[in-house]
Amino acid sequence: MNRELFIARRIYFHPEGEKQVSPPAIRMAIISMALGLAVMILSVSIVIGFKKEVRNKVIGFGSHIQISNFDTNTSYETQPIAFSDSLLNRLKAMPNIRHIQAFATKPAIIKTNDDFQGVVLKGVDENFDWNFFKQNLLEGDILHIRPDSSCTDILISKNIADQLNLRLGDSFICYFIQEPVRARKYRISGIYQTNFADYDKLFILGDIKQVRRTSGWDDDLVSGLEILVKDYNKLDQTYEQIYFDMEMQTDRLGHHYFTCSIKQLNPMIFAWLDVLNTNVIVILLLMLLVAGFSMISGLLIIILERANMIGLLKALGENNTRIRKIFLYIAAFLIGKGLLWGNIIALGICFLQKLTGILKLNPEIYYVEKVPVELNFFILILINVGTLILTLLILIGPSYIVAKISPVKTIQFE
Repeated sequence: MNRELFIARRIYFHPEGEKQVSPPAIRMAIISMALGLAVMILSVSIVIGFKKEVRNKVIGFGSHIQISNFDTNTSYETQPIAFSDSLLNRLKAMPNIRHIQAFATKPAIIKTNDDFQGVVLKGVDENFDWNFFKQNLLEGDILHIRPDSSCTDILISKNIADQLNLRLGDSFICYFIQEPVRARKYRISGIYQTNFADYDKLFILGDIKQVRRTSGWDDDLVSGLEILVKDYNKLDQTYEQIYFDMEMQTDRLGHHYFTCSIKQLNPMIFAWLDVLNTNVIVILLLMLLVAGFSMISGLLIIILERANMIGLLKALGENNTRIRKIFLYIAAFLIGKGLLWGNIIALGICFLQKLTGILKLNPEIYYVEKVPVELNFFILILINVGTLILTLLILIGPSYIVAKISPVKTIQFE
């Protein structure tokens, strides 16, 4: 039988022991532990959720990996490139590839009776993955593009629609700046809003055949391919595989392919998201230190309350190490109680936010309308186990005060 654990349980769980081990200072230590853990769980959940939301918005507009013409500049007036069926089949055969879709972009100006707005028409075909825009669709419907006919419907953002005072079902003239200038009439079939202003104020979506016809491209020419992967954690590995496979390839016109990942297309955004990890680490360390010092004060109070018992145990032949274990077990019980309440508080807030979205954000600043939370149970367990172990390690030092207690003086005082 573990004698130290038995004594610790008798002290902590016995009704009389409960009265001694629960003065206000001990309760404050438990509350500090609970609140510290709750803050750690909420911080990690919010940052994971926020990064996922922002990342998905960027990927929704640009996919995970793009293959385009090597000679294309940084503007949306792209140089066309062709893809053979054999090349597409080779890409589809790669293990982490989920979907491949063609796109073509063309800068344009939308002109109404009262105003005008510069935009980029992104042409897509019948194979386009509409899941992202379905999730962010406010009104109307997505585009229904057919390979055998040209579609003049347009999906437009709420940002552009509000600026130009356009509504669902309205028509407008789109002017393409080229020689000669060309104009096309489109009808709004759907209005989307992602709250990602950099893209909402820029992109409208239409039929890729419209872009080809306006640019004078053949039917097999596109601005590039967008590739969606199955596992985002393997994005870098998949990008390198595609990059080296496409590096020496050329299309039927002799153009070289250029492969780029979404991280390279938007380096500032992903660098900003990486900085959030540093903020979380700082919060975790601060909360851990606060909880640790609170538990130190609680442990010292418990030891001083049990000074007579310590003296008696020493007189009976117990050494300092075994006595220290007793109080570390008691501290573990207190930490466990704090962890339990911390999990209840954090998980309760997370589930409440997921169900109601009660905590709001300014989408113009944070790109999301409500505080996003994403629970990862592996990280949840890791935070709990890590907090328990690190807090107990912090308490090892203060537990050495047991060695300073003299059995002669404590028994004599009794």
